[in-house]
Amino acid sequence: MQARAALPEDLDDLVHLCLEARKEAGTGAQLCTDATDRLARQLGALLAVEGGIVLVGTIDDQPAGLLLGRLVGPSLFADSTSLALEAIYVMNTARRRGLGHTLLAHAAAVAEQNGAAEVYAAPLPGARGMQRFLARLGFAPAAAFRVAGTAALQRRLLHDHGATVVASRRPSSRGLEDLIARRRQARAARQPADPEQSASLGMRIDRAVSTAVRPVPITGRR
Repeated sequence: MQARAALPEDLDDLVHLCLEARKEAGTGAQLCTDATDRLARQLGALLAVEGGIVLVGTIDDQPAGLLLGRLVGPSLFADSTSLALEAIYVMNTARRRGLGHTLLAHAAAVAEQNGAAEVYAAPLPGARGMQRFLARLGFAPAAAFRVAGTAALQRRLLHDHGATVVASRRPSSRGLEDLIARRRQARAARQPADPEQSASLGMRIDRAVSTAVRPVPITGRR
């Protein structure tokens, strides 16, 4: 997977990704218009504006995520440059694979190259998943935004990437539990059956099941 700057030929894929994000957001027009031609013009304007950042995240060369942002400042109100993230989205089928981290890592590199010491993000109200994602990466509340230092964000992204690589090399606890259970079953199958012990075990299981399982009321019958 990789993140790269969007090209003019990516417009159709970007429009599709924006519309998918619109469906999930539940905020409708607050995120973007649903008119594809108009949305394509808006994305094209962001691609052309000075300081505009449009990234495409791909998995096996197939677009699966996007990041929209702008470099802002210095201005009358701020003597430094910042990166403002407008939107970050990864398709549902491509999540939990690190593409969101990859997009943010690319954006943080752009911020560093342009002297932006801080990265601001403005997740939509109700976007709890994105709020949690940003909070885990160290974005702290700042008025209606969340903000993280560029250097701190890069360190956190690097740490998370290392942790993901280590975790992928470890056998899962569930896999170990299954292996132990299979070995126990194999040993039990090789032992001769004891009728009295089997009957006692059956009684204990029956009592455990009757205690743990509560009857479910059936409605609609008298």
